[in-house]
Amino acid sequence: MIQISHDIEHWSITKKARHSQSGVVAAQDARAAGVGARVLKQGGNAMDAAVATAFALGVVEPWMSGLGGSGYLVTWNARSQQAEVFDFQGVLPQGIRSEDYPLDSEIPESTMGFPGVKNNLNTVGYPSVSVPGAVKGLCEALEAHGTCKLDSILAPVIDLARSGVKTSWFTTLQIALAAREISADSAASDWLLPGGIPLQPDAVINNEALATSLAALAESGPDVMYGGQLGESMVEDLRAGGSRIELTDLANYRVIRPACLSGDHRGYRVHTAGPTSGGPRLLDTLSYIESHLEVELGSQHCWEVYARALYSAWQSHSKRIGRATEKGGCTSHLSVVDVQGNMVALTYTLLSRFGSGVLLPQSGILMNNAVSYFDPRPGFPTSMTPGARINASNMCPTIALDEKGNGFAVGASGANYIMPCTAIITALMTDFGFTLEQAINHARIDVSEAGVVRADPLLGSQVIESLKKEFAVEVSQRLVFPKLYACASGVSRQAQTGQLSGLNDPSQPIGAAVTVEDVG
Repeated sequence: MIQISHDIEHWSITKKARHSQSGVVAAQDARAAGVGARVLKQGGNAMDAAVATAFALGVVEPWMSGLGGSGYLVTWNARSQQAEVFDFQGVLPQGIRSEDYPLDSEIPESTMGFPGVKNNLNTVGYPSVSVPGAVKGLCEALEAHGTCKLDSILAPVIDLARSGVKTSWFTTLQIALAAREISADSAASDWLLPGGIPLQPDAVINNEALATSLAALAESGPDVMYGGQLGESMVEDLRAGGSRIELTDLANYRVIRPACLSGDHRGYRVHTAGPTSGGPRLLDTLSYIESHLEVELGSQHCWEVYARALYSAWQSHSKRIGRATEKGGCTSHLSVVDVQGNMVALTYTLLSRFGSGVLLPQSGILMNNAVSYFDPRPGFPTSMTPGARINASNMCPTIALDEKGNGFAVGASGANYIMPCTAIITALMTDFGFTLEQAINHARIDVSEAGVVRADPLLGSQVIESLKKEFAVEVSQRLVFPKLYACASGVSRQAQTGQLSGLNDPSQPIGAAVTVEDVG
């Protein structure tokens, strides 16, 4: 349990929302958000901007997401008044064998709560890589709802990769935190640990191989990866490193478009990702809140109900999937709204920080470690079986709208902290009419363990003492690291005025919302 006393110095940091009449992108890196905002300025819509931002995040924030990742996208089409989901979660290769992952009692449980595996083969290195869905998912969403061609979307991203990305102290921190895993892979180590130490601030991350891979995608589309020449080079590297992924695994990968998971809360229709996401848990939380919270008492009285709602949903979720949720993970979330009122909420991930720690030498692609989503023991709902798809995640990109057209898109990164963060922001905005700025900056609680509530000391002693009457309470600050309350990115729209707003979490020093008016 991480507990940082409220008695020591506490820095209260907030961010101002950015406002626009033309469009706004909120993301965990300002440079990626800027790429998306320029797409809007050049006439693209929310989907065009979201896909551009997502690809850019894989360049500027490679520890979180990228071409080797997976995730979910929820979109709202203002013309059709319909929400849709794209599920591009990873799958296991057909050649996966549980005997390749022998249990080892000397190895601690994995981040997913599964028994330890010899040499951590399910969490680090080539054997931990699942078939990635991000590229196909982003391209299919662009084809379905975008207005721009893939090559124009990728052009600024390729420029970013070719020119190199300047590092900051935050980059150095991320590399240092994963240095052990990175050092086990020669290509990743040469790239991020020159001389055996993390890249220092003001260095430049160059990845010419990734730029070439992006250029191949721009020229030939996703098929070049899912069965084509790029895929062949990836499989060659994967097989050489000990993965069982074959070209047929890539060629047979399919994006799923499940019915949107939707529910009503305080006059809003809330749309989130499908049944394998954190969406069921989110809607369970909101349903409990609506049934038990007397909103007329004001927001100071909501926290006990919010805590009970989160705990009840956590219990139901754990029962559904037959295990605890993940205890760690690194994810990226972005949200976009355009002048027409189209919105996108997109969450995708390499799972752990820098994923498997594997950088494919020929393509420059960092690969996920999503084999760790699966139980190495046979006979369980999430056991390793050939072709199995990730069927339980905390990611829950969410879009909510009322009958007047007011709405917001929000989501977060942060493993098991994602859903509580998204639920609290959604509840504050719908229960009490908080603005996006007020809701994202507000102190939060988290309930991700049995009977334990983590509370930000900025909630105040009265709220914390009331929570202690029913729960074990961990009082912990909201920090850059460790991120104990997730990292939210959201956008909103006021129908009457047309004002569009965006905000990234105050705990993310390099994140930002960027408007069309902000870019040249």
